[in-house]
Parts: sequence; C-alpha cells; structure tokens
Amino acid sequence: MDRSANLDTEELKMTREQYILATQQNSLPRTEHPQFYPVGIYGWRKRCLYFFVLLLLVTMIVNLAMTIWILKVMNFTVDGMGNLRVTKKGIRLEGISEFLLPLYVKEIHSRKDSPLVLQSDRNVTVNARNHMGQLTGQLTVGTEGAVFGHSVETPHIRAEPSQDLKLESPTRSLVMEAPRGVQVNAAAGDLKATCRKELHLQSTEGEIFLNADTIRLGNLPVGSFSSSSSSTSSSSTSQSSSAPRQTIYELCVCPNGKLYLSPAGAGSTCQSSSNICLWS
Repeated sequence: MDRSANLDTEELKMTREQYILATQQNSLPRTEHPQFYPVGIYGWRKRCLYFFVLLLLVTMIVNLAMTIWILKVMNFTVDGMGNLRVTKKGIRLEGISEFLLPLYVKEIHSRKDSPLVLQSDRNVTVNARNHMGQLTGQLTVGTEGAVFGHSVETPHIRAEPSQDLKLESPTRSLVMEAPRGVQVNAAAGDLKATCRKELHLQSTEGEIFLNADTIRLGNLPVGSFSSSSSSTSSSSTSQSSSAPRQTIYELCVCPNGKLYLSPAGAGSTCQSSSNICLWS
C-alpha cells in the first residue's frame, strides 16, 4: 500500500511540472520574423583588408619584374654570369673586368695565344704571404718601373725598345747571383758602373780578365821621383825646367795594391817609399 501511494505521488509531481513548463512556453511572446546576426568583416576593416591584399600583390609583381630584369641585365645563365663562367677547372673570365676589392686566387691564366693585361690608374701591387699571413714577397709596378720587395728570380730582364733598363736599390744593396755566371752585354753601347765609395772586382779562384783595344785608368794620383844624390836632383831640376811637359808616365803598384803614376825616365821610377804608398 505504501509503495503504490508513493508512485501516485511521483506521478502527480511529474504532471504538475509538465503543466508548469507548458504554461511558461505559451506565455513567451512569439515573433513572426526570426532575427539574423551577421558574421564577418564589414565596413572600413573590409576595405583595409582589400587594400593590404592589393598592396601585397603589387609588391610581388614588382619584385618578380625586378628579378627578371636583373637576370636579363647581368646575363645570368646556368654556367655563370656575364663574362664570368664557372667551369670544372675553376672560373673563366672573358673581356675587361674591374676589381674594386682585393682578389685572392691561386692561379691566373689568359686565353691561349693571348696576353694577360693588368691595368690600374696608379700602381699594381702583387703580394705573396705564407700560411701565417706574413708578407714574403711583393711586386709593385708603377710609373717609375717595377719595385720588388724581396729577391727576384727570372731568366730574362729587358726594357722596351728604344728604352733604358735600370736596376736600382735606393736604400739597400743590389746583388746578382748565378751558379754558372753573370753576363752583362752591351751590343751597341757603353757599359758603365758607378758607385759612391768603392768598386770591388773579386775572383776567388780565377782571374779578372780585361780584353780591350784601349784600357784607361783615369784620375790616378801622380807620385814624385826623388834621386839618390842631390847633384842628380839639381841636374834633373834644371833639365825639367828647360824640358817639355811630362807626357809619359810609368804605372806603379804599391805593396798594398794601390796604383799610381810616376814620371817615366831612363829607368824605373817606381819607389816603394813614395808618398802615395806611405799615405795610403
């Protein structure tokens, strides 16, 4: 009995709740036309978006046109750019080229049967460095000629036609070495060696050979000849006053190797006690 009474009470509660819900739905106002809420970008935001899209499209078109123009002007190809070609052996450069920054290469070759020309408004400098970056050799070509920073090894040095060849070391010495000899030849001119202090000709094992029709030794000092007796001296003095000017001299050598001239006489006039040898 109690169980059936509980079931009836629950059914009544459910019926009451359904009635309340039904009456609330009937009391709500009903609209004839449902309301729609727009979703999206409208107004000035939409115009700004279209503007930025259009600007991006124009920028892409300009960049593409500039890229095509640069490829056309610079002559970019699969093998290289313009006169610059990339080959298996390295880089091949044709025509006239200008380098504004230092150029680091291993070898530079010209085309076959064509000269290699390096041109500059001022000087052309070629430096050689070791693995530590230290300067080991330098070649500078300017208006006054070629300047070498270190030693030079070459089989041939010559000047341009109708031009003089000058080898000069302004502040240091100039050394020419060769294991089989050094030959200096002037086929149609003079050979002149000038120095400020001393000129040394030295041969350690051989001899110094001078072969010419005429050998002249200029500016040699002239020594005086003194006779053994005063009578001879007075007579020679009186004869020298009346005799013509002395034009013949005898070449004398001091013990130290110095050369001087002595007036020639009937016999040898060279004396080891000459004032030239004593003061030399």
